[in-house]
Amino acid sequence: MAASRVISRSFDYLVIGAGSGGIASAKKAGALGAKVAIIEHGPLGGTCVNVGCVPKKVMFYAASHAESLHDHQSYGFDISADDKIFNWPKVKKERDSYIKRLNKIYESGLEKANVELFLGHAKFVSPNEVLVNDVTLTAKHILVATGTKPIIPDVPGAKLGITSDGFFELEELPKKVVVSGSGYIAVEMAGILRALGSEVSLVIRRGKILRSFDDMLSDALIDEMKHSGINIIPHSKITSVAQQPDKLLEVSVSPFDGEGEVKSLSNVDCLLWAVGRDANVNDLQLEKAGIEQDKSGFIVVDEYQNTNVPFIYALGDVAGKKLLTPVAIAAGRKLSRRLFNAEDVKLDYENIPTVVFSHPPIGTIGLTEAEAIKEFGNEKLKIYTSTFTPLYYALTSRKVKCHMKLICVLPDEKIVGLHIIGMGSDEMLQGFGVAIKMGATKDDFDNCVAIHPTSAEELVTMK
Repeated sequence: MAASRVISRSFDYLVIGAGSGGIASAKKAGALGAKVAIIEHGPLGGTCVNVGCVPKKVMFYAASHAESLHDHQSYGFDISADDKIFNWPKVKKERDSYIKRLNKIYESGLEKANVELFLGHAKFVSPNEVLVNDVTLTAKHILVATGTKPIIPDVPGAKLGITSDGFFELEELPKKVVVSGSGYIAVEMAGILRALGSEVSLVIRRGKILRSFDDMLSDALIDEMKHSGINIIPHSKITSVAQQPDKLLEVSVSPFDGEGEVKSLSNVDCLLWAVGRDANVNDLQLEKAGIEQDKSGFIVVDEYQNTNVPFIYALGDVAGKKLLTPVAIAAGRKLSRRLFNAEDVKLDYENIPTVVFSHPPIGTIGLTEAEAIKEFGNEKLKIYTSTFTPLYYALTSRKVKCHMKLICVLPDEKIVGLHIIGMGSDEMLQGFGVAIKMGATKDDFDNCVAIHPTSAEELVTMK
């Protein structure tokens, strides 16, 4: 007979996953007086801090510097070619050091919030028992916030490629890159690598990128990507990957519908898969707790983050809805307020501002034009658009346009969608997001005095 587990600990709240959402919820619960534990097998901060938003934004800034170097001469700076050599290892070293400092800050934050940290892999034993290492943890409430992991497709040689996680392990800037995918991760990675000097091909299954976004954003970005020198290969899929004798890769690309000739991309330094993400739940033994998952493997929750099992909750990317760090943080804090402060609160998933750190960046909130037509009918909409070249480019030979769109519902022209692509879109969206969340109309925008000269003023002067 096997020896019984004798080490057992009991808590009010047990959080599985120390990513952005899990940490936010755990710290809020601790602040409200709950006895809290959190389990994590990797570095603290989850995807966002370690292989997502934060290091990606650092590389976005590096790429933005590379782009602005092209404009320096137009603004009177005489910089020779020798001054423009990019040092990837130096940036990687500084970036990785910054991330390690953030990991320590997260650990310190948990200690200050009296949240006990258990390092290891969590496995459900029953609906209220979780095993980590040799310790059984029980809790009145359990939260699953384990995030997602990148998908590597089932094609021959696929593991010769990397995912967005592997991007942050690269020791040198690759000379020739193939990116597979059409979502925000694919276009962000492709844009960063191209701006820093890589030869980049982007393989997409359909004719569009960012297919869930407004068509204006998708069309404008693909034009800018082509103009930057990215080779877009539409209606295609990668069917095999092989290693050449010199350790470079040969990537075979076929038509997505299966008809047509197979293309071969040779001498590829790096193949980057950005074809989606799966719920990170494979080792959790969810079946022992009876937790329901959807057909894609994401945990099913209601509007209050409840799973089908009483006192077990899920939030963030693992729940498969609005896979954004601030969403997980907001949902996590509201869940703890409901559980430990008796507040009837939940996250409102409508009108969530979203940014894509593409080149140029995108800011978007609300309905796309297609969604608005479906919901309200074309005759009840008034669409305002504007395309212009920001003043920054007045002196430069390099020109990147800014595109804006407001989607309004008649008769009062309430704004139900706002979409921007161009310099500064990421920063200007936040304030307009507040306005739209409050129910702003086109008149409200018109009545706000424009700040001149800025790109943002165009949103309050469109006719």
